[in-house]
Amino acid sequence: MPDNRRFLLVRRPNGEPVREDFSLVTEPAPDLVEGQFLIRNHYASLDPAIRGWMDDAPSYMPPIPLGDPVRATTVGVVEASKAEGFAPGQWVLGLNAIEDYSVGVAGGFTQPIDAGLVPSVTNYLSVLGAVGMTAYFGLIEVCEPKPGDVVLVTGAAGAVGSLVGQIAKIKGAGKVIGIAGGGEKCARLVDRYGFDAAIDYRGKDVHAITDAIRAEAPDGIDVIFENVGGDILDAGLMNLRHGARIGLCGLISEYNSPDKVGARNIWQLIVHRAAMRGLLVADYIDRFAEGGAEMAAWLQQGRLIADEHVDEGIENSFDAFMRLFAGSNQGKMILKIA
Repeated sequence: MPDNRRFLLVRRPNGEPVREDFSLVTEPAPDLVEGQFLIRNHYASLDPAIRGWMDDAPSYMPPIPLGDPVRATTVGVVEASKAEGFAPGQWVLGLNAIEDYSVGVAGGFTQPIDAGLVPSVTNYLSVLGAVGMTAYFGLIEVCEPKPGDVVLVTGAAGAVGSLVGQIAKIKGAGKVIGIAGGGEKCARLVDRYGFDAAIDYRGKDVHAITDAIRAEAPDGIDVIFENVGGDILDAGLMNLRHGARIGLCGLISEYNSPDKVGARNIWQLIVHRAAMRGLLVADYIDRFAEGGAEMAAWLQQGRLIADEHVDEGIENSFDAFMRLFAGSNQGKMILKIA
């Protein structure tokens, strides 16, 4: 069997991950038993949620066991198969790991895909994958936008946030405001993704961010699509309109914090009779075809832009993953393994 390079979690991070929390090892690729197939992973999706899976804490998925490769969604090609419905040479998408070769099981999370339907097979890890479906169903089903709404997107220059802002405009939002870090990202929100306004949070405390939101939305915010948490969420909560809806997608500012402080202005939900609801894309798996069809149509029509940032080499897994927290990626963060 071929060699299998695997990016292992060997220690649970305490706060921000460091290199010593991981190890890159080379092992023989596993033998197959009946019902299994071997996947040669070509690309892995790097997402903030992976950081949560590294902690030994209750979550919607079990923690990554120490000594196991880091869990990630991958696209790859079936290398060998003892499973009906999975033939060598077939492209597949599934929740696997950052490693050269993963073992899939018939009836499991890994499913065949048609690479010929998309400009790049990496699109299945971005706009037509879980990222795109998070933006689509998170905004439409959880936040329930109405024509004319004022929509605030935090972490707006990220893979999910940039799509949310564009979908909000397509659905008739009156104004879409994005919050991002740095002048370059804020300019991209307006110039490339069509946001109406962008707020740079860098160098601002919670009061200054609160004031900046109020300046852009003096009558309040109808919808918040929340990716960041902390001071950013607190500032948004201080600018709600009556009956506002908040979709809680992520809390990236808090993932590396040993002490989870949480939002302090939740009381504003009472003041404005607003609703905050958590969202998890797994709840909409049976509707991915529906969302994917509409997203693909918008792409073809030129109404939607989806950027991808691809770093190459499994040996660069740590540096590529940490881009998510430094904010140095320009689009959906993807690692090219093959």
